Amino acid sequence: MRWSWRDNWGIRQLTATANVNCHIALRFRASSADRNAIQLFMKILYLLRHAKSSWDNADLRDFERPLSDRGVNDIPVMAQRFIDRGSVIDCIVSSPAVRAKTTARAMADKLNFPKDEIISNPELYFAGTGMFLKATKLMDESANTAMLVGHNPAITEFANAMLGDGSEEIDNIPTCGLVALELPIEKWADATLASARRTLFDFPKKDDESD
Repeated sequence: MRWSWRDNWGIRQLTATANVNCHIALRFRASSADRNAIQLFMKILYLLRHAKSSWDNADLRDFERPLSDRGVNDIPVMAQRFIDRGSVIDCIVSSPAVRAKTTARAMADKLNFPKDEIISNPELYFAGTGMFLKATKLMDESANTAMLVGHNPAITEFANAMLGDGSEEIDNIPTCGLVALELPIEKWADATLASARRTLFDFPKKDDESD
């Protein structure tokens, strides 16, 4: 199966259905502790909701809405927490909507992930749980960790649908919220609903909430 690409606002645009080749050459830049944490027959999926968007221009289509100042400021906060936890990312797939791909590019920049390796998947804009699962299954098998950047309500619904360990469901993933799921699989193609363990639920204002 072949890929065809075109440049779309600096992000490669997927124009054929095939396995998402996010990282042809994986960069082994993780620490030994990171790699040891990624156990045999396990993939780690990160779900990132786009940062807060702006409604200042009522003439813009939903697809074109940019980030607000708060949204722009939240991204480096979340990226630093990601780094501080020793997490690494091998692949990023994003909705092509402006607010999502801007979030993906800004996060990639802070994580030293090449922005030209971000994959734009149009199906994540109108996605439901089925589309998110499809995108997961099509990840490049060389990637041990991957991030999907999308929208509510679908990203919250998908996060809950993936749970298989009795974890409490999430009512709402806030803007720039991040969920980490451990999938007990060797291949992304084997991903199924109700099979994951949630290891993280973080969002910009979490530190402001009481336990």
